[in-house]
Amino acid sequence: MRRLLDRIYKLSGYIAAFFLFTIFAVVIIQVTLGLIDEILGVLIGKAYGLQISGYARFSGYFLAAATFFALAYTFKEGSHIRVSLVVQHLPQGLRRWVEVWCCGVATLLAGYFTLHMFSLVHDSYRFNDVSGGLVAVPLWIPQSAMVAGLVILTLALLDETLRVFLGKRPSYADAEGLLEQTSDETSGSTESTPSSTAR
Repeated sequence: MRRLLDRIYKLSGYIAAFFLFTIFAVVIIQVTLGLIDEILGVLIGKAYGLQISGYARFSGYFLAAATFFALAYTFKEGSHIRVSLVVQHLPQGLRRWVEVWCCGVATLLAGYFTLHMFSLVHDSYRFNDVSGGLVAVPLWIPQSAMVAGLVILTLALLDETLRVFLGKRPSYADAEGLLEQTSDETSGSTESTPSSTAR
């Protein structure tokens, strides 16, 4: 079960990376088409208006998908910004229950947003809502990517809540330990500088 969950989180990260690359590809193609159009305008005196229809809107959809699919993976990797100024100074036993409370509340909030977003997708599908512009995209398609990302985030938060409740080390704590180790090494190197200079 642990391996399956980790694979889901990693797959979610890969999907987010794919959508980021797609944004890059769309922008590069659009810039290239614009450049070709400018060159044609100079050479033959006529521009054809080469462009990807609705490229800005598609890039926005891809960005939303990338953002939501990245949530669970970055959370499990400890890349989310966490204000742990108080938590890190608590005794180990009390810290565990504070972490359980934090993860539990986050799970409930993520679950609420997931249900709300699912309701929005259902309404978009039922009323056949489409985007404006030249290319009419059914809105439930990009919204579904957001729902999928939120479902995986809720799963990751629930997984982390149970993990901390059972007394295991949180996944995101590994990144905090790495940051503490880096800051210790940095402070250690600055402390040793004056003594080496004195010699």
